Amino acid sequence: MSEFHANTFEEMGELSKKHGMEMHQKKDAAHIESMSEMGQLMNNPSDMEKWFESKRKEFESLPQNQA
Repeated sequence: MSEFHANTFEEMGELSKKHGMEMHQKKDAAHIESMSEMGQLMNNPSDMEKWFESKRKEFESLPQNQA
């Protein structure tokens, strides 16, 4: 499992996106499955918003040196 370090939630999102693209190019099955699940989530804007906000709160609750 990869570990990311970022100063902002937006930066974390960019790192995650870049990692996802790299894993997709490598045809990593676990990541492709996760991307498929995200695609399903994106079909419902309300659910996507709730998921996104939960991840933002999770990130913001991390101690400064853990983010």
